[in-house]
Amino acid sequence: MLTKPALRRRILAARRALPAAVREHETRSLQTHIARLAADVQTIAAYIPVGSEPGADPYSVPLLDDLVCSRILLPIARAGQSMQWAVYRRGALVSAPFGLQEPAPPWLAPETIAQAELVLIPALAVARDGTRLGRGAGFYDRALHLADPSAPLVAVVRDDELLDAIPAEPHDVPVTHALTPGAGLTPLGERE
Repeated sequence: MLTKPALRRRILAARRALPAAVREHETRSLQTHIARLAADVQTIAAYIPVGSEPGADPYSVPLLDDLVCSRILLPIARAGQSMQWAVYRRGALVSAPFGLQEPAPPWLAPETIAQAELVLIPALAVARDGTRLGRGAGFYDRALHLADPSAPLVAVVRDDELLDAIPAEPHDVPVTHALTPGAGLTPLGERE
């Protein structure tokens, strides 16, 4: 099994090599899946995909544009701080650290994630047991402990990023599902 850093490098290189047409097709598929998942949800915690992340689109925010839920919470990530949240307002995002896009203040407390009935989480890969490979900063591993225990924790990845195994560490918080463009929602191993 590859180490986490080696696996990150391999996945990021594969994502960057994807043709634009494949990215666009996968984005539209994910948008459809997410709209179905969020159809009966009042509050969702989501994120704005950037760079080569599944769903990233330089011209819009396609994963969120068609959602009809009342409230979409987006993460506010700052080095050395717990992740905060802010309410998404279409067309009102600002540039943020780490190359992200986020709502301008006011921001909400880290515990606000507990109000989400569905949590969409960025990932580089996810294993069938629920182990998620992120970028390595630990923001989500620290935040997910605050989520409602009944809320699905859904890692959004490409189809070939759903793996049999990923190296796990004690601080890793397992996710409950993977969402891929081709397979849609896939339940993962038991949540602890």
